[in-house]
Amino acid sequence: MATLPLRRTLTPLIHVLGWGLLGLTFLLFQPFSSHVVLPPQYWVKQGVLLLVWIATFYFTAGVSVPRLLLRGHTGWFVLALLVTTLAVVGLNWLLETSLHLPELMRQAFHVAGGNIPDAGRPRIGAPRPSSHRFDFVGLLITLLVLGISTAITVVRHWQHDAQVRERLEQQRVSAELAMLKAQINPHFFFNTLNNIYSLTLIDGERARAALHRLSRMMRYVLYDTAAGPTQLSKEVAFVQDYITLMQLRLTDRVAITFDHPEPVREMAIAPMILLPYVENAFKHGVAATQASSIYIGLRQPTPNQLEIEVRNTLLPAPATDLAGSNGIGLANTRRRLDLLYPGQYTLRVTERTPENEFAVHLSLYVGKELAINSYEVEAKS
Repeated sequence: MATLPLRRTLTPLIHVLGWGLLGLTFLLFQPFSSHVVLPPQYWVKQGVLLLVWIATFYFTAGVSVPRLLLRGHTGWFVLALLVTTLAVVGLNWLLETSLHLPELMRQAFHVAGGNIPDAGRPRIGAPRPSSHRFDFVGLLITLLVLGISTAITVVRHWQHDAQVRERLEQQRVSAELAMLKAQINPHFFFNTLNNIYSLTLIDGERARAALHRLSRMMRYVLYDTAAGPTQLSKEVAFVQDYITLMQLRLTDRVAITFDHPEPVREMAIAPMILLPYVENAFKHGVAATQASSIYIGLRQPTPNQLEIEVRNTLLPAPATDLAGSNGIGLANTRRRLDLLYPGQYTLRVTERTPENEFAVHLSLYVGKELAINSYEVEAKS
């Protein structure tokens, strides 16, 4: 935000310096013979023309381009440029006539005498000593001013539009990520609170311990993850807490394996990225009447790569998916990955493995800078 006042200060300064430099060059540089002493009226005309060109520049940039060209009125814009050009050329002629410049310039060249290369043929850039001369240099400068003004205004408009589109896209992504997180997190707490409620009827001490663990998890979700990416070790601890809570209601018939590196190699990842797959395994891979198993594995093949594998036993129940009964699942987790890690992940879902398991395998590339930058959008939501 500090760059905005700086830009507002520098922009007028650049304009003043630019026009000042052009004015000094235009007024002090004499492109023809230094032996010719020009009359004061010539410099008066040049100064007035400089002011007219400045006015023409800003009139085109502030009126003609935004109100005509950028609104699709190309024909009217071309007409406005033509009228502006004719007005400047007419004013130039009027100044020369009213200041009697043709006669004064002829006298200046006559005084210079032999410094003129050929009679009636002054050097390039010098005013022709003729009462019917046409100022081609003035016309070219006028067209150049109009062209530069139009180009700068159009480019700035394109840049502004691009910035607006970028901000709108960031806002859209922020809203979508916030919606996805709002769908996933309450879903988890809803299930967990149901489990703890059931536990209070059996063992009050264990229920209190479970509530303490749940409060720690809620603190992590609500506060620790609000600032952006989280460390992998914290995410692993969160998953471990979740598994511990789920085990409170399970029997020995359910085998749970959580395999992860010891110690975990730290990397910044988007928080709650593992939970949907783990939660789905408990939701669809646990049965009270038959043996079942859940495997959760984390691997780090390289410093910037994370592999997640979750498998659960297929049970004779409704079709296993990540959506669950309220439609929260695979589509949303995949969409969240698309937003946070576009082109940097592979998600493979196997509905039935040879071992009669439902399997999810996620391979995620987590470059340090990439992870932080990609999550900035979500952190602003």
